[in-house]
Amino acid sequence: MFLRALIAFLALPGVVAILVPLAWLWFTAHTMFAHPLGLVPLIAGFAALLWCVCEFYVSGKGTLAPWAPPACLVETGPYRYSRNPMYIAVTSALLGWAATFGSLGLLIYALVVAVAFQLRVVFGEEPWLSRMHGSQWEQYRSRVPRWLW
Repeated sequence: MFLRALIAFLALPGVVAILVPLAWLWFTAHTMFAHPLGLVPLIAGFAALLWCVCEFYVSGKGTLAPWAPPACLVETGPYRYSRNPMYIAVTSALLGWAATFGSLGLLIYALVVAVAFQLRVVFGEEPWLSRMHGSQWEQYRSRVPRWLW
């Protein structure tokens, strides 16, 4: 199970939040810090992402990957405050990349990814969670916001 969790992490948020931004910075020659305070959301996003992955593995008995999802509804850790803290973490990291290196392209990428997350959650994940977890999901959904509000 740990190996599947590691592969899922590298394949999914690893590509979106690490590989694509690094490639963008490399190919556009944005290699100097423009705003070092951008490191705050970048590091916080990665820390929150790791916390979310651990919650999926420990509490949910699964991974973040659609091919090995958690067996249990995860309501612990950051999932007490948001139903989608992993997406918030990735978006935070992307905004941190954009700010740290002063990259308009990465800012646009972060916004496109955030919109894609919203669409995925509303049209894919939430209906699936409702089918999988029924009343437990409905109770959780009624007390925890989708994002932070």
